Amino acid sequence: MATFISVPLKKSSEVDLVKPLSKFVTATYPSGEEQGEYIRAVEELNKLRRNALGRPLDKHESSLEILLRYYDQLCAVEPKFPFSENQLCLTFTWKDAFDKGSLFGGSVKLALASLGYEKTCVLFNAAALASQIASEQNLDNDEGLKAAAKYYQLASGSFGHIKDTVLSALNREPTMDISPETVGTLSLIMLAQAQEVFFLKATSDKMKDAVIAKLANQAADFYGDAFKQCQYKDNLPKYFYFQEVLPVLAAKHCIMQANAELHQSVLAKQKKRFGEEIARLQHAAELVKTVASRYDEYVSVKDLSDKINRALTAAKKDNDFIYHDRVPEIKDLEHIGKAALVKATTITPPLSQKFADLFEKMVPMAVQQSMSIYNQRKSETVNRLVGTMREATNLCNGVLASLNLPAALEDLSGDSIPQSIAEKARSIVQQGGLQSIEQLIKDLPELLTRNREILDESLKMLDDEETTDNELRTKFNQRWNRTPSGDLYKPLRAEGANFRNVLDKAVQADQVVKDRYNTHCDMIALLCKPENELNAAIPSANPTKTLQGSEVVNVLRAQLAQLDEIKRERETMEGEIKAVTFDMSTTFLTALAQDGAISEEQLSLPQLDQMYGSYNQRVQASLRSQEELLGQVQTAHQEFSSLKQSNTEANQREEVLKKLASAHDSYVEISSNLREGTKFYNDLTEILLKFQNKCSDIVFARKTERDELLKELQQSIAREPSAPSFNVPAYQSNPGAPAAAAAATAGPTPAPRTVFNPQAPQQQPQSKPVSNPPARPPPPSFNPQAASTTPVPTNTAPTGPPFGNPPPVAPPTQAQGPPYPSYQGYPGCYQMPMGYNPYAAYGQYNMPNMPNMPNMPYMPYQTTPGQGGYPGAPPAGQPYPGYPQQPPQHQPFYPQQ
Repeated sequence: MATFISVPLKKSSEVDLVKPLSKFVTATYPSGEEQGEYIRAVEELNKLRRNALGRPLDKHESSLEILLRYYDQLCAVEPKFPFSENQLCLTFTWKDAFDKGSLFGGSVKLALASLGYEKTCVLFNAAALASQIASEQNLDNDEGLKAAAKYYQLASGSFGHIKDTVLSALNREPTMDISPETVGTLSLIMLAQAQEVFFLKATSDKMKDAVIAKLANQAADFYGDAFKQCQYKDNLPKYFYFQEVLPVLAAKHCIMQANAELHQSVLAKQKKRFGEEIARLQHAAELVKTVASRYDEYVSVKDLSDKINRALTAAKKDNDFIYHDRVPEIKDLEHIGKAALVKATTITPPLSQKFADLFEKMVPMAVQQSMSIYNQRKSETVNRLVGTMREATNLCNGVLASLNLPAALEDLSGDSIPQSIAEKARSIVQQGGLQSIEQLIKDLPELLTRNREILDESLKMLDDEETTDNELRTKFNQRWNRTPSGDLYKPLRAEGANFRNVLDKAVQADQVVKDRYNTHCDMIALLCKPENELNAAIPSANPTKTLQGSEVVNVLRAQLAQLDEIKRERETMEGEIKAVTFDMSTTFLTALAQDGAISEEQLSLPQLDQMYGSYNQRVQASLRSQEELLGQVQTAHQEFSSLKQSNTEANQREEVLKKLASAHDSYVEISSNLREGTKFYNDLTEILLKFQNKCSDIVFARKTERDELLKELQQSIAREPSAPSFNVPAYQSNPGAPAAAAAATAGPTPAPRTVFNPQAPQQQPQSKPVSNPPARPPPPSFNPQAASTTPVPTNTAPTGPPFGNPPPVAPPTQAQGPPYPSYQGYPGCYQMPMGYNPYAAYGQYNMPNMPNMPNMPYMPYQTTPGQGGYPGAPPAGQPYPGYPQQPPQHQPFYPQQ
């Protein structure tokens, strides 16, 4: 009786995990020990997949452990890599476990760029292998029973988990083997078998009959539910697997119900309810008889049947001779209780016994994304503070340059280069002068062109693939059921548009820098000249030595010193702001573990305020101090200007000195801007190269998916019928009662291949191809009078109606297959088509002396105008006249040419 159902495993195509995952690790994590460790972990993951899926697995717990370990690793690695169609694209291909396909079409398979799909299929294989291991257990001992129950419950829980998660894990319709209907049915089957194992355990332990009856009744209920699930789903019974499973489920339902009735009858006997005992045993006997008559080839119930019949015979005998208790109807009996001792195993990773995460040190993608946003917020905060200070410093320098300070205080002699101007000139020369700026300006267009080319090439790859996808979608219509490239590439195109906007803004910024350089180019060139030439280029003025040592000069120098001190403090503060660090990954990991999600904004903003709040206050204080000092400097400068001797030469000299000071400040700013621009373009090149790799990877993955889908479509087209179905005419499908009766007994026979015309007996046969036999000659003429004078043998068969000679049938309208085989005729004779009996026209005559021809009556040949008749079915036990026979030794009655 112990027939248990197991599930076949799915087969997967080989996938290279090393290349894409290593590329992501290299691009995401800096080179070093951490990166090397992750790359080694990727290689181990690839080996683990090959061990789990790349070879046949034994029906042993060690093989199941490998599958479960790979499943656990997939669950652990899923949040740490951005697996998706438009990021880290890995295409997994799996075949349907039940659909064996056809000779030309191949088996059904599905390829998806989804790690959830891989997890689902691996869990399906784990459940299938668990069912196979359970079916191999020895149920004659406790260890085998416990192991079988454990694995059946694991299989049931795994199939149930797939049922609940498969649609959310896939973005397409799954194959039938992992559809919710199929795995739901398999889960019920596995649970029923686990309950049956508990029933066997209770029976072997000789527990109370009441308990065993409840266990058996619950198992019968589970089997009944599984049977109904198979019957009610239109898409399940088409599989040969389920066609084999259905009778087993029906048989098990009856067997478990019979066991429940058997043990309940023992309980009734103990309670002196002898009529109930007999009723239950009779019901059990009927159930077992049903199984034996319908499902004997699947399940053997001989032992159970003998046991029930012995108990029934004894019960009837005792009741007839002793108790005389009334036997009630089975519908009037009390229902047997149920006791479910099994439960589907909850699927909560890790499922393997000794699981160790290969990527334990790698933070999940949710934490990585939160860290990326946090770092962006931090950079914005730092740039805002630093930018505010630099802007204030530039404002200060501009105001001082417009007042010709401190050069005006140093130029009291009126005929020498002010010390500040000389220092600025030396600073420009040390930084490379005009040549360095011109070289930086010259390099910018090349960097810009390189970035544009990378971006254009990346977007062109997306455009070409999307065009191909649209063309195939137009060609195959609904058959082309993968995600449209236009929808898939939306994030990438948005990212590309953002890069293009960045480049356009960079071009505008480059033009502003160039315009500013053109404005100050002459003065910068003057500062780059030797000191004597610079001194000669500055106009001389009357000496103002009388202002040396005056109070206003001392006040201005003190105020300028305070401004210099503010600038130095800002430089120090800028370094401190940039050096502030805080590891938010621990905070994010804690939040992810506690809440299952990360609210980055709620966690980041308070931390940033805590880190940079004090610096923000210091920056604002520095701005207020500068504003007050600049006001005081302007007031003191007005007093200083009123004391100076005002003339044309002095004004020209002061104007030149102002331009030189402004040119120096512009040179410093332009140099800084150009170096930042060069760094920006170089950094953007790396980012665009990553973007290009991302586009290349997804286009390659889409091409692979496209090739797989095209192959599937070709196979599905090959499996489709070459011509539409049609209805056979009624006169062909139902030729008559005798023919129908003969067909019912003899089975379907091929349609005749040849037709002859009895109205043209003299027509000579034409030479025709082998596939088209010549027309059948008419039967020889028959003279009834001559026949009446012929002595009739005594063993003539009695006359009667012909044996199922069918009415004439119209010639087939299309080719019906290869023609009947024929044998070589005698010289001077027509080739006789198979199925033609030339003796049928001679009525009921025996021909006992014909070799190889038995003594048998011949029926009259029935014909209708315009159509020759066909021979009917021979009597039972006689050969069909249409099959090849040995030719007679002579050729009587053959028409001669």
